[in-house]
Amino acid sequence: MYGFKRIKILGIPVDAVTQDKAVEVVADFLHDKAGQKVFTPNPEMLVMARDRPLFREALQSSDLSIPDGAGLLWAARLLGKDLPTRVTGTDMVSRVCGLAAEDGYGIFMLGGRPGVAEKAADRLRAEFPGLRIVGAMSGGQVKYDEEGAPIMDYGTERALNLAVPDILFVAFGHGKQEEWIHTHLQKFPSVRVALGVGGAFDFISGESKRAPDFMQRIDLEWLWRLVLQPWRIGRILTATVVFPLLVLGERLGIVKTELKSLS
Repeated sequence: MYGFKRIKILGIPVDAVTQDKAVEVVADFLHDKAGQKVFTPNPEMLVMARDRPLFREALQSSDLSIPDGAGLLWAARLLGKDLPTRVTGTDMVSRVCGLAAEDGYGIFMLGGRPGVAEKAADRLRAEFPGLRIVGAMSGGQVKYDEEGAPIMDYGTERALNLAVPDILFVAFGHGKQEEWIHTHLQKFPSVRVALGVGGAFDFISGESKRAPDFMQRIDLEWLWRLVLQPWRIGRILTATVVFPLLVLGERLGIVKTELKSLS
């Protein structure tokens, strides 16, 4: 319907879109029915989803799944599939804000450390005159119930219902944000598109610095993050060692990709 091809890597859908095409699809979503989910999978997330059924179910339910990770392009080539380019979540936030400023859509920014969403909102308003950011808050720590589903914080629910946003950015971190959107989005009928945006608020607010353009172009953004945040070593090894081994296993037919769902 929206004119893009969907492939699967380790059983998770990834859409063959450029950044321009992804923004065009989001624009179509905003004219379509409410409750569209946009996720930005990367290699680490695909590995994580193998052990978290709710996270896997959330990713598989996406309406648009943007390839945010150079490793996905490599994996697609190895599996004989096509992904044209990487599309980062941070860049998508900026492009969607430009779209919203043009057409008058209201945006709610949820997640990040205390004060970061508000700071990012101020910077986006300065960058896009006329942008309507109808709410910005951290949302607190995401907690889970006994069945492993994320709990809706009352303050967050009330703030979203009062703000009546068209677009919802959720930055609880990979896994939590997708599970939260998948579990709770239907409670907010005004939201036409919800996007899981990872650490985008940190970059936009200036709390974290993105890798220089040349490192992004040669797919070494992971090295920049490792230098600045050495505690990420486990996550980076997941993306650069575990993920390639699993993809090679899929290519050889020795790794199972269609795992049991919750339902």
